[in-house]
Amino acid sequence: MAVITLKISEEEKLFLQSMAKFEGKSLSELIRERTLASLEDEYDAKIADMKLEEYEKYLASGGEVLNWDEL
Repeated sequence: MAVITLKISEEEKLFLQSMAKFEGKSLSELIRERTLASLEDEYDAKIADMKLEEYEKYLASGGEVLNWDEL
């Protein structure tokens, strides 16, 4: 497994250690899980925004809305 070094303040370190203990996880596990979950959520939201914009352009250019029954 790869190792990444992260520079944080002592206050941030203490907070993260407290959160890890509170959740019953190692510090590494907490940071990895929370970071990946947050980035995945952000990615999903950006993709959804892009697709919504694409759909709105489609409708603005005369695209039709299909009903489930028509599919």
